[in-house]
Amino acid sequence: MKNCFLSADILLPRTDDLTRWSVVACDQYTSQPEYWQRVRAFVGDASSALNLILPEAELGAPDEARRIAAINANMDRALASDGFTLLPDSYIYVERTLDRGRVRRGLVGRVDLEAYDYSPDSSSPIRATEGTVASRLPPRIRVRQDAALELPHILLLCDDPTDELLGPVAQSKDGLRPVYDFELMEDGGHIAGWQVSGEQAAAFDQRLSRYAAQVPDKYPGLHGTPMVFAMGDGNHSLATAKACWEALKQADPGLAGTEHPARYALVELENIHDPALEFEPIHRVVSGTDPKALLAELQASVCAPEGYPVRWFTGEESGTVYLDPARSELAVGVLQGFLDRYLQTHPGEVDYIHGDDVVRELSAAADAIGFLLPPMEKSQLFRGVIADGVLPRKTFSMGHANEKRFYLEARKIR
Repeated sequence: MKNCFLSADILLPRTDDLTRWSVVACDQYTSQPEYWQRVRAFVGDASSALNLILPEAELGAPDEARRIAAINANMDRALASDGFTLLPDSYIYVERTLDRGRVRRGLVGRVDLEAYDYSPDSSSPIRATEGTVASRLPPRIRVRQDAALELPHILLLCDDPTDELLGPVAQSKDGLRPVYDFELMEDGGHIAGWQVSGEQAAAFDQRLSRYAAQVPDKYPGLHGTPMVFAMGDGNHSLATAKACWEALKQADPGLAGTEHPARYALVELENIHDPALEFEPIHRVVSGTDPKALLAELQASVCAPEGYPVRWFTGEESGTVYLDPARSELAVGVLQGFLDRYLQTHPGEVDYIHGDDVVRELSAAADAIGFLLPPMEKSQLFRGVIADGVLPRKTFSMGHANEKRFYLEARKIR
């Protein structure tokens, strides 16, 4: 079976100032327009990926259509003026140095969109980890559908505890050709990349083939179809690429089965077991409700001895409930399922909270109750998606906004 993660014809910008070129993922700082104003001031007239993307903070603006047309024109102009260096049939091995000196490793390549399905009951090799909101796709489609290039901020995850995929690449980096090495803007840390091609790329492809062949036997005793890769960040961007590819095939059925560039999307593959890849739980606070009634119903309907321990807080009271593990592979799956059902017939609104102290503070109100969810073990992510389908919304966070992927590489998609 053909691998669904492959080398690509990767484009790197011809510029002496990659710090001004590289900007953070468009779906960050959506409620902080001052961030993007600051970035624009810093970039100025320099060559920058900022001119090739549309921050989501600016989606729906009155001049959106004009902005998208300008982005498309900027892409065409960059290609016509030889604004990129081509790395043919290559991967790029990436090391991103974050705060506290953590180094997150990845490999940039392309995924086959025919192997990706974001529907909740998907059994495809590549799957979404959280629900895809269909209403968020149309504006992204408007940006991509006529674009000549894609710039990725998508992070794809493999479940590789022995580090057989990326480990050998990291160990051989001294023999690879460096292609970039610079500081990212806005406290984004440092990033360095090396071209992986020829024999090194072929060796990775062989390891990936072996890895994928072992996946069907990797999760014994777990109902559901095992998957090769899971989405980390950028699921709506990959869903947009999928939607655009399906629209192209519908308009021209002859494209099915071809190697059209729009069939693929550029991503960065990371190992979920990388120590620098941190998963933080997202807690729940329900306000505008009767805390004691909610807690009583929770205990009566979805709790079990030896279940997942979850701390609760309301007013000056606190305690622990034990959620039934037979209902989900994850504590958040049990709790969110209960809250969704309960709030259909009872008053209340759920807030999704980062930070234990904030939960305690918000739960002090007389009409509020908060739940501190335990950190999700990394091994639970793949198991949860395989067994339960897409995870509940706001299950986990992969780092802070300034740690998200920055736009850097590009690829032709038409």
